Amino acid sequence: MNFNRQNKKVKLLLVIALLFVDFNVFSQSKKTLVDFFLPMKPQSKLVSENIWGAPNVLPRDINNGLEDSTLKNWCYWDGRIVKSDDGMYHLYASRWNQKMSHTEGWHLGSKGIHAVSNNIMGPYLDKGLIYPEWREGMGHNIMGLRMHDGRYAVVTSEITDGEIFVSNSPNGPFKLLGKIKVDNNGFEPSLARYSKNGRMSNVKVLLRPDGDYMIIARSTAPMLSKNGILGPYKIMGDRIYKNYPELPQTKNEDPTIWYSGGMYHIVYNHWPSKTSHHFTSLDGITNWKYRGVAFKKETSKIFEYTDGTINDWQFIERPTVHVENGHVTHFIFSVIDVKKGEDKGSDNHASKIVIVPFDGKSFDKYMKKNVKKEK
Repeated sequence: MNFNRQNKKVKLLLVIALLFVDFNVFSQSKKTLVDFFLPMKPQSKLVSENIWGAPNVLPRDINNGLEDSTLKNWCYWDGRIVKSDDGMYHLYASRWNQKMSHTEGWHLGSKGIHAVSNNIMGPYLDKGLIYPEWREGMGHNIMGLRMHDGRYAVVTSEITDGEIFVSNSPNGPFKLLGKIKVDNNGFEPSLARYSKNGRMSNVKVLLRPDGDYMIIARSTAPMLSKNGILGPYKIMGDRIYKNYPELPQTKNEDPTIWYSGGMYHIVYNHWPSKTSHHFTSLDGITNWKYRGVAFKKETSKIFEYTDGTINDWQFIERPTVHVENGHVTHFIFSVIDVKKGEDKGSDNHASKIVIVPFDGKSFDKYMKKNVKKEK
């Protein structure tokens, strides 16, 4: 009798142990986008002396991305990388004079600039204004891309209406092609433009593999053009998160879009919670599925160097991606060391552009496996 009780007890413990192992295996196998970020290899010695920044972003690699480390001239923001045929990396971004506060700078002094590097991680050399003859280079939400016909394009919005400049060379000169046109297609106009001023905001343009152009702006509503990069872009649906009432329905911004692994991805930021969310779609238009938190400022320590040092930037915004050979290789972020209202201008606080490696091959493999299971 005692033997049987002992035997049952052992079996019960074995079952509990197996369940525990299965649960752990499941937990470990369930990943989100943040799990595929890689440590940053420093491009120079990490430094703390004679550079700007609160203690939370020191020491750091001042040769990662684009920054004015001694704060003699500029604060940087936005940014997307385009690789040219000669292997050089071109970063199209925005800057303003460091004498302005962050709040003043981005909407009163922001101008589009071009920077270049022979290494995707940096350092990037600021080559000056992209289109100086147009409104003295005014621009924000700056992004660059290579068009279907091989020309280079730069997009500006937020403080401008939503214009596109083009050049045969990544170094310019860039000339105004025109303003982006939108066909509301029965949807509310505010999905594409602010109702008060008619401007587009947070515009990201994607070259689709089928030869069309696609735009995701602040609302995250997909817009499609079959008539070239200027459009007209038809609004094809509502906000991608509308069918997920458990997610915040307001105060979302900074969406980025890319195509890899046979599917479309969007990451956008809910700024009050400093949380970015990840969605996917097989056609880029319909059936956007929520894939979880992409990264969260309070818990996702993505700015980690190979030696274990971590920079804890106060705000992580304007994400874009760099895709090579069909996979994301790096994320590009705009970051600031303190709350935006605490950067007063001509002080020891500022913003810069940081580049973080990403294991896009493993990410796409993992996403494909998940989608296959859903069929």
